[in-house]
Amino acid sequence: MKNIIIGIDISSKTLDICIKEESINYFSIENNLQAIKHFFKKYSGENVMLAMENTGRYNWNLFEVLEKFNFKVYVISALHIKKSIGLVRGKNDKIDALRICNFIEKNYQENREWKPSSSSIKKIKILLTERALRIKIKKQLMVQHHDYKLMKGIGLDKDLKNLNLKLIKNIEEQIKIIENDIEKIINSDKSLSQQQKLIRSVPGVGQVLSWTLLSKTEGFTIITDPRKMACYSGVVPFDFQSGTSLKRRPGVSMLADKNLKTVLHMAAMSAIRLDNDLRRYYIRKVDEGKNKMSVLNAVRNKIIHRVFAVIKNQTFYEKDLVLS
Repeated sequence: MKNIIIGIDISSKTLDICIKEESINYFSIENNLQAIKHFFKKYSGENVMLAMENTGRYNWNLFEVLEKFNFKVYVISALHIKKSIGLVRGKNDKIDALRICNFIEKNYQENREWKPSSSSIKKIKILLTERALRIKIKKQLMVQHHDYKLMKGIGLDKDLKNLNLKLIKNIEEQIKIIENDIEKIINSDKSLSQQQKLIRSVPGVGQVLSWTLLSKTEGFTIITDPRKMACYSGVVPFDFQSGTSLKRRPGVSMLADKNLKTVLHMAAMSAIRLDNDLRRYYIRKVDEGKNKMSVLNAVRNKIIHRVFAVIKNQTFYEKDLVLS
């Protein structure tokens, strides 16, 4: 059995593939199920390590085929690869495939092996993506709606506003349908349904955050450590110090899941408005002179730890805990 390392650069229509055996070979195939199945069939009996960047929906065909093979598969952040290769000059799809191949050959021990998601998690991820797209479109339409008053002088403002309102209403209806579909999927899955009930007992955790956490952790199977989740969410402060010449206050990193961080921020804002231990913690720290945003960031961190605690203990949150 041969050891084979494969790096794949993915685009919407093609896959550029670099294969390392005794030598390095390059291939380009169409990004469709039939072409992918045909290409990887000849490697089914080999010891294959395969890596690709996370490109969202362009990965889906590849994921569907790789579920049927016994390969070691790694899905790597494009930023992770970019930061690891140092200074480079030029790029194309062939070079990118080689860089992915070289990266996983050196760093596979530090990366988590990809495993297929459950059917429920796949559906939730897709629906959350579609929901986010419609929310973005709605925001753009809302901005246009306010700008139509500038056209009052030429008499187009009312007609355009009415058209705009119809579009917004239609998108809101679509968002509601998507949200109902997500809830149906979770309620039909006993494990996800129980996990949602547990994490929603934590102050501030609502529907959207519960959906996002279930999706990002794949039902709390791929991320089980709250500290890793807090780091991934961008709510952990890091030191910035080198010798005596560079030293400043600890701060959060910009390398984070921005969408999750935003949802966590809304959860923290909701939590400190309610009568619970997180609100009392916030008020106490602000009264001590702490910066409000720093304390709010700590609340976001505490929400994550409490979510993982209720999942680990399989008990609902106790609202009168004393926080340090």
